[in-house]
Amino acid sequence: MSRRDMVLAALVASLWGVNFVVIAWGMTGIPPLLFVAIRFGVVALFAVVVPRPATGWRVVVGVGIFMSLGQFGLLYTSMALGLQPGLAALLLQAQVVFTIAIAAGVLRERPTAAQIVGVLLGCAGLAIVALGRGGDAPAIAVVLALAAALSWGVGNVIARRAGDVRGPGRGGALSLTVWSALVVPVPAFALSLAVEGSAAVGAGLASFGWAAALSTLYTAILCTVIGYAIFNGLLARNPPAAVVPWVLLAPVVAMVSAALLLGQIPNAAETIGGAILVVGVLVTGIRRGIRVREVAAAGPA
Repeated sequence: MSRRDMVLAALVASLWGVNFVVIAWGMTGIPPLLFVAIRFGVVALFAVVVPRPATGWRVVVGVGIFMSLGQFGLLYTSMALGLQPGLAALLLQAQVVFTIAIAAGVLRERPTAAQIVGVLLGCAGLAIVALGRGGDAPAIAVVLALAAALSWGVGNVIARRAGDVRGPGRGGALSLTVWSALVVPVPAFALSLAVEGSAAVGAGLASFGWAAALSTLYTAILCTVIGYAIFNGLLARNPPAAVVPWVLLAPVVAMVSAALLLGQIPNAAETIGGAILVVGVLVTGIRRGIRVREVAAAGPA
């Protein structure tokens, strides 16, 4: 990678890392599922200028349901229940473990020895984080974050099967991300009414102020649209193995920004378990194997 591309990769990872703090900051007083509906409503507007991906609607809907609605609906809910942004970013990295396992079962893609070792390390790291979580991380919030990672993993496999996960234009992840966003707003809003209640939805809309608006613009435009556009360009110019490891900066940035801006310091178990998880994710990318390095790098945007 050129120095310019390395700077761009670090920029995208930083945008995606700070994203978790911005979500927590903007979601105050807003029901999480309603916040998801609004975020992806903004992303869906870009379908006017971003070309439709060169794939069938079944793939678009599948990615929208699992990678967008499922992942972020569960993630936002876990954070609303008290999961710290840094820990949320870290737990989402479990999607690599889930992607490898699901791809092995569904796509019959046999994992390499390195990927098996990486999965085992990832599971060990997750166990340490889960057992040693701080008092501010309720068990249900941790479970929901892992469910979000599982949903992301399912979406990864759907995108992997379609083969529309890299490069610019109609074959790129940006097109798939923007058009799959069309699937999210209505179901997310309906779920918000059913789960969070009409009173909470009405109160959330009434209290939707500048903080929520700025948070939505950051997550929808900077992280999703611009972040994916830059990341796609990096994948088009460089081997995935050179680009994808930069994504692992996101949970590090999330933890540092949460500590600096919110005063949320991870405990020893979260730090050690998180480090083991990140090492496991890195190990899965060694040598050849299934293209998790490509699909799992779609970023926590």
